[in-house]
Amino acid sequence: MNRAGVDAIIVSDPGVVMAVKETLPDIPVHLSTQANTTNHMSVKFWQKIGVDRVILAREATIEDIKGIKDAVPDMELEVFVHGAMCISYSGRCLLSSVMTGRSGNQGECAQPCRWHYTVKEVGRDEAFPVYEDEKGTYLFNSKDLMMIEHLDKLMDAGVQSFKIEGRMKSAYYVASVVGLYRQEMDKITKDPAHYKFDPRVLAEMEKAGTREYTTGFFFGNPMADGQDTERKRETQKSVFIAKVLGCADGKIKIEQRNKFWIGDVLEVLSPSMPAESFEVTDIVTEDGVSQTDAPHPKQVLYLTCPYQLSPNDILRCSR
Repeated sequence: MNRAGVDAIIVSDPGVVMAVKETLPDIPVHLSTQANTTNHMSVKFWQKIGVDRVILAREATIEDIKGIKDAVPDMELEVFVHGAMCISYSGRCLLSSVMTGRSGNQGECAQPCRWHYTVKEVGRDEAFPVYEDEKGTYLFNSKDLMMIEHLDKLMDAGVQSFKIEGRMKSAYYVASVVGLYRQEMDKITKDPAHYKFDPRVLAEMEKAGTREYTTGFFFGNPMADGQDTERKRETQKSVFIAKVLGCADGKIKIEQRNKFWIGDVLEVLSPSMPAESFEVTDIVTEDGVSQTDAPHPKQVLYLTCPYQLSPNDILRCSR
């Protein structure tokens, strides 16, 4: 693992912590959220056996975090701030593994808690749906976590690292969400005394496409407000158009992901430049053939672009 460049190992079992410290003493050990750590005495225990960072339970409030940091100031703390919320306590769920063979603990959760269920009495064959409205109800269906409006409060409480849930998500989703959180963190760090959240960020977040949002347990138990019992349709206001492969002489080389046309306005997602957009004026294949649209997935194309883009930058389009 040292040769592979592993930064840290995330574990949840004391025995595994001890084994890692004995066999790989130079690699930091991070404690998983599945260890359901919510108080300073637990943090002190994990620190004593060699844990370098604790990823707190998703059930911990901001007040809990402040108390932990006051009691154990030299422990690094990490919290989940965005993404799908597991319906089970501290994310310890076996539904996906049992029902589909895809383990949530290995990043492959099929999210069966989002499925539609009925109630069936033992001894009777008839299944009864539990109605919330005409669609039925989704009793286990949590809203997605989003704390981008409150990162300054978490940083003030003593959190050093923010964790974004992105299992089974697209590169476009990860680039959109991580980019927004990175920008907000940089604003807070640059001038914490004058930081003020810009609500326009929320409109940008909606472009990634997701469920309704909740702040989870950070401000107390959300109760019914944390559940999406109607399972409103997921909305995606922007479409991942292409990945940039290279840039030279006013042209960008792209690998197409979704169909687009001449005249479309494409938005740039890049870690090296602010959000910009440009109109598609030409679409040229690798063979030099001009096209009016780009209908074929993963086709390599050339576009005229006024910006110096970098490989792996992303282009998207509002639909």
